[in-house]
Amino acid sequence: MIHPGVIVAVIAGGAAAGCLGSLLGIGGGVFLVPLLNVGLGLDFRVAAATGLMTVIATSSAVSAGTAGRNLINLRLGMLLEVASAAGGLAAGLTVERLSKHTLSLLFALVTAAIAILMVSRLDKRNVLEASADSGALGGRFFDEDSGRDIVYRVKRLPLGMFASLLAGAVSGTLGIGGGILKVPILNAWCGVPMRAAAATSALMIGVTAAASAPLYFARGEINPPVAAAAVIGVLLGSRAGLLVGGRARVKWLKILMAVVLAAVSILYFKRSLG
Repeated sequence: MIHPGVIVAVIAGGAAAGCLGSLLGIGGGVFLVPLLNVGLGLDFRVAAATGLMTVIATSSAVSAGTAGRNLINLRLGMLLEVASAAGGLAAGLTVERLSKHTLSLLFALVTAAIAILMVSRLDKRNVLEASADSGALGGRFFDEDSGRDIVYRVKRLPLGMFASLLAGAVSGTLGIGGGILKVPILNAWCGVPMRAAAATSALMIGVTAAASAPLYFARGEINPPVAAAAVIGVLLGSRAGLLVGGRARVKWLKILMAVVLAAVSILYFKRSLG
């Protein structure tokens, strides 16, 4: 029997995770998994399974909220998702063989690397002239931050495919949504602006999570009351994040992502050494 106070805490944590996840397009799992595992004492695999459920919820809410604004690059997203789903399925099949120490250390290393990458790209934007050709996989959208049309072209597609495969594996292993890899790499190395990378990633992470979530369910690692409370919170928080995200400056979104990931990384480094 789950204590009502735990359910309230999960809903509140889910709301915060959903808000940050929708702002950055990375899914709420990266924030919710530490809360459930460290804060509430749930087993890491149960926390990861719950995180995957909230990633699906975040993806649905953000994708619906950004539809019609040309931020989601559907052609690029569906191409990269082939690799992501494969990585997520493979991870879901192998994660039970990893120790809790290995999972904690992997979580810490991944979040630290992405935080460093985001800091290195604070003032760089992937924008072409308004009359430029976006290519087969590029796109165009109106940016509320700068008040003008943004045109971009996708570069280094093989790197993006490899990153998506790795992101799918990270998502299926840690329950955090592969967006923590996809968004920085699409933005830093593949030429996709931050807002478009976040919106496209938000669409993709739900499909990736859906590839591995049934495997956790089959092993009995999804706690229905906790998962339901987390999803409710995430859906509420995602709506708030969408309202704030359209007005926030890209630079501050990157700083926010780096700070949160650095804090999570430090927490799990300590746990892996304990």
